[in-house]
Amino acid sequence: MLATLVRRAYAGAKALLALIGLVAVAGVLLLVLQKDGIERLPAWASGLVSEAFSVPATEVAGTIQPSVETPLQREQRVVTEYIAKRYRVSEGAIAGYVAAAYRAGEQHSVDPLLILAVMAVESRYNPVAESVVGAKGLMQVIPKYHLEKLADHGGEHALLEPEVNIQVGAQILREYQRRFRDTETALQVYAGAFDEPSSAYANKVFAERARLEVLRQKARKQPQSA
Repeated sequence: MLATLVRRAYAGAKALLALIGLVAVAGVLLLVLQKDGIERLPAWASGLVSEAFSVPATEVAGTIQPSVETPLQREQRVVTEYIAKRYRVSEGAIAGYVAAAYRAGEQHSVDPLLILAVMAVESRYNPVAESVVGAKGLMQVIPKYHLEKLADHGGEHALLEPEVNIQVGAQILREYQRRFRDTETALQVYAGAFDEPSSAYANKVFAERARLEVLRQKARKQPQSA
């Protein structure tokens, strides 16, 4: 009986020691593998070990390259910032008017700065401005004189939409420039002041356009930046 108990105790101690030895060997092996042992394993085993013991790496996004500002975008930005500050109108709203003026200018062959200068004198960039004689919007277009132009835009009510108002105003300016072959006269007619001898209205528009032209030239001379 005693002999049996001794044998069992011996066997249990032997098994315990074997288990402790196995754990120790596993620990050493793990340390080796974590440092420089992985590359010594066969390719298939190396992959398995790496997968088992690696910590998920934080995914690093690639560097976001800022978009390059084109000369035209820079010009419009500089003009927008000036007008917004001078007339105390939100930069977001002015950016839309400036972009629309450049589109209309290209479409109707009118200097966009002239269009913006007319807006400044006519409404101070108020899209819902309305005069006692019925002129409406940014460029103070009188609808009854230009119904055919408004027909394509849905009628008189569309004049309070900035894009439509600017398009129609630019179209009117271009027609007067062609008819009279002189921008000063075209502006005076636009204002309904053809017979006014001092050309006060045209001079106001020209003065405003001259300020914008200075900004345009500065913007064009700035080096292109990323």
